[in-house]
Amino acid sequence: MSEVAPAPNPQSAIRNPQLDALLRVEGISAGYGLFNVLEDVSLYVLPREVVAIIGPNGAGKSTVLKTVMGFLKPSAGRIQFSGHPIVGRRPAQLVRLGLVYVPQGRIVFPRMTVLENLEMGAFTIDDRREVVDAIDHVLGLFPRLAERRSQLAGTMSGGEQQMLALGRALVTHPKMVLLDEPSLGLAPKLVDMVFDQINILKDQGLAIALVEQKAARALAIAHRGYVLDLGRNRYEGEGQALLADERVRAMYLGA
Repeated sequence: MSEVAPAPNPQSAIRNPQLDALLRVEGISAGYGLFNVLEDVSLYVLPREVVAIIGPNGAGKSTVLKTVMGFLKPSAGRIQFSGHPIVGRRPAQLVRLGLVYVPQGRIVFPRMTVLENLEMGAFTIDDRREVVDAIDHVLGLFPRLAERRSQLAGTMSGGEQQMLALGRALVTHPKMVLLDEPSLGLAPKLVDMVFDQINILKDQGLAIALVEQKAARALAIAHRGYVLDLGRNRYEGEGQALLADERVRAMYLGA
């Protein structure tokens, strides 16, 4: 685990042969209007890897995911996914590349059934048979959704709605999921349910970038982690190393 040195030149970092990254973010600055939230932030995610992004409120964690997904355009830096430069691409284009985003807040279509919500997630699939197979795969991953396939999403518990939002993102068989604050606002028992879901996806080898307010739990299941503070990289390292580091515990984990 190390405190982050000044970022290297993005051009040379992208060509680094030792990092076979699925997602590579190099020196991005981004924000809202004229105000930059992120300043020179870099990170990478390897195939089959879970990477946690933690830090205090306002550190820019969610802004990283929104910038990667194309909702915000960086004012500096570059982003590559699966070997493609993706700055300037629309979110729907990135879904077709295999990158999906699950926003915070358990965003589902409340007046649609579970099955209808999952069908909405399959908007990039043209073949109806493929859609059915993809939904069956998700229902196999999350049996509770299968039990409630005809239930209106708005009548489900918060944890079940989060499960549905995640399942909807998985319908397209993505290479990587950007998961933003999945436990936000949930009761402890439902938080356990959400982390169980993440562990299922981890065991299946799905690459995940996880922004999470429950930093200790996120680091406990992550292969690696990044700590952001005031919109900049502060620490990075293996999840367990960050979890054990006294500086990180004192400043960011409440211990």
